[in-house]
Amino acid sequence: MFTKLYQVHPLLQEYVQCIQIIDIQLDAAATSACPYPPTPQNSLFFYVKDPIRVNFQESGHYLQQPEAVVVGPQVTRVMIDVGHHHKAIRVGFQPGGLHRLTGLPLQELLDGSLDAEEVFGASIRRVNERLKDAADPDGLKSIVEQFLLDQCRRLKPELPFDRAMAYLLQREGHVSVDSLASLACLSVRQLERVSKERLGYTPKFFSRIIRFSKAYRMREQEQSVSWTHIAYACGYFDQMHLIRDFRQFAGVPPGVIEKEILQAPVLLQQPLRF
Repeated sequence: MFTKLYQVHPLLQEYVQCIQIIDIQLDAAATSACPYPPTPQNSLFFYVKDPIRVNFQESGHYLQQPEAVVVGPQVTRVMIDVGHHHKAIRVGFQPGGLHRLTGLPLQELLDGSLDAEEVFGASIRRVNERLKDAADPDGLKSIVEQFLLDQCRRLKPELPFDRAMAYLLQREGHVSVDSLASLACLSVRQLERVSKERLGYTPKFFSRIIRFSKAYRMREQEQSVSWTHIAYACGYFDQMHLIRDFRQFAGVPPGVIEKEILQAPVLLQQPLRF
């Protein structure tokens, strides 16, 4: 498995956090389905090799995804069939960044995705064609970065809210709602309304996903660490609150997660950084 996180061009940094290149080749006989629970980041994915199929709500039915996909706020885990050669470029947005770029009300994209061509038009098709001819990871990154730079003209202004949510992410979910409202120059009620439009959910819910995602990635990175240690390191009040979040966001209790991680053909969230 090859993965690399790139810092983006300075002109992009206020709304794009990273560009990530993933290149995974699995044995032809290996299973290629992996669990993918929620993360605190909206993304734009480009798939260069095998098509990606996603099983929403673990219904048993996998739906093939377009070559480029805008992924909104995820609150329920999915199963992703990555195929046997998974080569992808992921654009990870800053909090509020996807809304600023597209104008989409994010609450309408909860657990949803859109064909990127519907959002960005034919320019996405040209990017997909160029990505297939790129010789190396740096070339892939440059193509996607140039596309994002070309899109800057449609960017909506940054609000104090966006900076407040970036601070919440930086503090790993440990900021009070009253403090966030003050930083965002909003009342608590206004904060929740703006948050649903620009993030898809309330700041309190966002904090829970931030903590859960850190806990899940800690388990992927080091399977020998105790759940008690993970709960403490991620700022949970106690282990029962961690179990509650795992049941909601991962679909199963922590004990089952251990088995799934051991059986997964590839760990897709281990390299993520927010």
